[in-house]
Amino acid sequence: MKVGIIGSGGREHSLCLSLKKSEKISEIFCIPGNAGTNLIAKNVDLDVENFEKVKDFIIKNKIEIVIVGPEKPLVNGITDYLVKYDIKVFGPNKIASQLEGSKIFTKKMCEKYKIPTAKFGIFKNISDSKKFLKNCHYPIVVKADGLAAGKGVFICDNFEQSSSAVSEIFNGKFGDAQNVLIEEFLKGEEMSFFIISDGKSYKKFGTAQDHKRVLEGDKGKNTGGMGAYSPSKHENKNLDEKILDRIIKPTLKALKDLDTSFQGFLYAGLMIVKGEPFLIEYNVRMGDPECQTILPRLNTDLANIIVSCVNQNLDKIDIEWDYNKSLCIVLCAKGYPEQYEKEIEIKNLSEIKKNADEYIFHAGTKNNGKKIFSNGGRVLNFVAKSSEFKECRDKAISLIKRLNWSNGFFRKDIGYKVIDS
Repeated sequence: MKVGIIGSGGREHSLCLSLKKSEKISEIFCIPGNAGTNLIAKNVDLDVENFEKVKDFIIKNKIEIVIVGPEKPLVNGITDYLVKYDIKVFGPNKIASQLEGSKIFTKKMCEKYKIPTAKFGIFKNISDSKKFLKNCHYPIVVKADGLAAGKGVFICDNFEQSSSAVSEIFNGKFGDAQNVLIEEFLKGEEMSFFIISDGKSYKKFGTAQDHKRVLEGDKGKNTGGMGAYSPSKHENKNLDEKILDRIIKPTLKALKDLDTSFQGFLYAGLMIVKGEPFLIEYNVRMGDPECQTILPRLNTDLANIIVSCVNQNLDKIDIEWDYNKSLCIVLCAKGYPEQYEKEIEIKNLSEIKKNADEYIFHAGTKNNGKKIFSNGGRVLNFVAKSSEFKECRDKAISLIKRLNWSNGFFRKDIGYKVIDS
């Protein structure tokens, strides 16, 4: 079977590697891919926003299933477009993708279906936002409506910080957001909870915890993700049931009431407050770098799972997991998430010897001839599995030190809340 993967990050490299292990898969195309996917699949230099060219390539090369990695093409309707041409797509349609594409869509859904979430207000301009902020109890959370690559969220301790955040959002720093969401700050522990759905049934697909802030101790600006570990320390049967009953099931019911359904990965970003789950946000795809920590723990053939989803018989599949833990550290270009240089050569990658439980996933990389260069802010993901998180982290840091890339930096404290230092 031929499959296509849309995207170019660490998530897509990890999807590619997992699918490569399957006997079902004869060929993988990555659109556009990166220097890592180029080693195990065929990279295709196409603009993923040009749906027609993507469709023509898929049909010409007889690709049987397309897996959409990033959120933007999903929110823009690539699934709906390809399905019109009888192409099987793993990823939600445009209506369901509003769960990530519009924070306000999701908040209103939570309100209507009594899904536990933070109290909120919606504002359409700077003036009204700042009037409201003057009377808030801090800390408070300010969010840009729409896609912002994980960066349009501000936790503000005072009026000056929140006022600056609102100005940045309405001045277009995070896309063309027309609205700002201001919500109460929930004090608790974060958790990333995943399901996989075929549109009729669903199954849990692991838990993780990511680290969004750029600096150690979870300080500094938000990023796309500096690292993650799996499973979450909060994972247990009782909490799982609460999440499924109070958050996931009402969400799927809400989509059904809109005469649609959800097919693909659904990622619930949660805050656990005194043992109770609250929905912070939804992502309509696998997280990055959570995907890189979860897939190495998957024992079931990923190709079988995805085929069952597009054929709507997921209920026939048993998903089995490795009991080992997994941890990912992201190596970033110096200056990220602000200004950083690209086109910096990365030497010695091919010379690093890895054990079977160690992985290096490419993110912001590209080929130039036989050489590999940086091509983004988050450049490489170093992942290790072990029975203990500390050993995972030690292994990942050891890999990074062996690479010794002078233009990179990373957080040395990923997983600090579950590792006794």
